[in-house]
Amino acid sequence: MTSDSQRPSFQQAQIEFAAHIRSPESNPAPQGIEDRRMDIYRNLFFNNIQTFVANGFPILKSITDPEQWTAMVRDFIHHHQSHSPYFLQIGSEFFDYLQNEREPLESDPGFLLELAHYEWVELALDTSTVEFPNAKSDGDLLADRPIVSPLAWPLSYNYQVQMIGPEFQPTADQAVPTHLIVYRNRALQIGFLETNATTSRLLEIFREENLSGREALLKLASELNHPNPQALLQFGLDLLLQLRSKDIICGFH
Repeated sequence: MTSDSQRPSFQQAQIEFAAHIRSPESNPAPQGIEDRRMDIYRNLFFNNIQTFVANGFPILKSITDPEQWTAMVRDFIHHHQSHSPYFLQIGSEFFDYLQNEREPLESDPGFLLELAHYEWVELALDTSTVEFPNAKSDGDLLADRPIVSPLAWPLSYNYQVQMIGPEFQPTADQAVPTHLIVYRNRALQIGFLETNATTSRLLEIFREENLSGREALLKLASELNHPNPQALLQFGLDLLLQLRSKDIICGFH
């Protein structure tokens, strides 16, 4: 390992420069640079990162005290070692920081991590390079074998994250178990469908097993010990039609 004394002076200056703009309070500025100039770099760096984070987590920002938000972003910049050089990955890096590195505050709402995850999912789907599979688009939802979109993510939360905002911030007593499918359709629009554990299980069956719509619904009825499996088929067909209308079911094998 190269010691500071062994590094060329320009490399040492670069290290000091980067350390200072990441955490000005902890690291002195490199010698010989006017503070007015350094202040420009400090502000540009922080504002760029803060803007990307705010755009990726707008609801979290809107319900967080401005001073606390600034402190949180500065702590992220100071302590988190990003694994990607791409700005589009800042949202993923920030969620990793919230989940694994940030010291929680007593004032944190109980839903903070779940809300952050929900917002990260929206961002991840919006920027995903995954494409819809090359499959036939027309088919019979019961007789044929539906394909679940790789851009449809079933999620489960303890809070109604899709409703949280400045006007609704539930306490632990107001927690409601919530099942969602967050998806991106062929028009590149992000949406969510509020659903239940049964629908999530149906999508899981389609992804894991090569079954027709009818076979998957009857398997689900068996797992649920449903008293009238045939009645579940009609309900299931209506559900499959809804899923196809949103490109959550995106084709057929």
